Amino acid sequence: MKILLFGKNGQVGWELQRSLAPLGEVIAPDRHGGDFCGDLLDMYGLRDTVMQVRPDVIVNAAAYTAVDGAESEAAAAHAVNAQAPGALAEAAAALGTWLVHFSSDYVFDGSGSRPWVEDDATGPLGVYGRTKLEGERLIRSACPKHLILRTSWVYSARRENFAKTMLRLAQERETLTVIDDQFGAPTGADLLADVTAHMLLRARHAGSTCSGVYHAAAAGETSWHGYASFVIDSARAAGMALQASSATVKPVPAAAFPTPARRPLNSRLNTARLQNAFGLHLPAWQSGVAHMLTELT
Repeated sequence: MKILLFGKNGQVGWELQRSLAPLGEVIAPDRHGGDFCGDLLDMYGLRDTVMQVRPDVIVNAAAYTAVDGAESEAAAAHAVNAQAPGALAEAAAALGTWLVHFSSDYVFDGSGSRPWVEDDATGPLGVYGRTKLEGERLIRSACPKHLILRTSWVYSARRENFAKTMLRLAQERETLTVIDDQFGAPTGADLLADVTAHMLLRARHAGSTCSGVYHAAAAGETSWHGYASFVIDSARAAGMALQASSATVKPVPAAAFPTPARRPLNSRLNTARLQNAFGLHLPAWQSGVAHMLTELT
């Protein structure tokens, strides 16, 4: 199997280089140059790369992820999150190739408290969510063989993330203030990469009947406040010297930290469709975060 991977230097893309390697040859263009185009702002270059490589699978892990920045850079966000996936979908369809694409809980409006299912009505709150939703639409309309994975609260050990920030602040301060009315499941990039590899193996044998949108996130739910408390408790138990404790993490509403882009309060994702269709078990978010912390503490 020949796999063409875009976004190799991102959180998920980095892990995908590992998880996809046993499936076949992984070709991962760099967006700054090289033999093939990896720049998602270059639609013609992307199409040419697909046609030159002629892969069995295209995996797009690249995205414009600056949620606040998208509000002032809407054109760039639309190009990377919508136009580029659309161009890849058209090229994939021309070759009869599978396209895997990562989307976001931001396609929903964040209302209620029930975990979102794939067929729920969408309602993005900002430019980032709207462009991710448009990317989904273009893929679904152009490419019969697609796997779109919506996920949320992604982290990886090699990049800056919420857990690292909390640990740094807890070393510097006795008290922290963290949002307690946004809910989701912290999801490791390594988990998403492993799930993707498993899905591709199944899809290659089952055919286009597997095509569709799937929610992929760790099991369970928490708030950012609960996430921070878990990280601090775990680090202290591992012997890390911290000034703050979970008892001194103060809960506040999201309104206390105004941002250019509104964040959904409810980022819970129902993953039953993914688990049933591909025979997967998604572990609790705590296990992935605890594993990451062993690399940091």
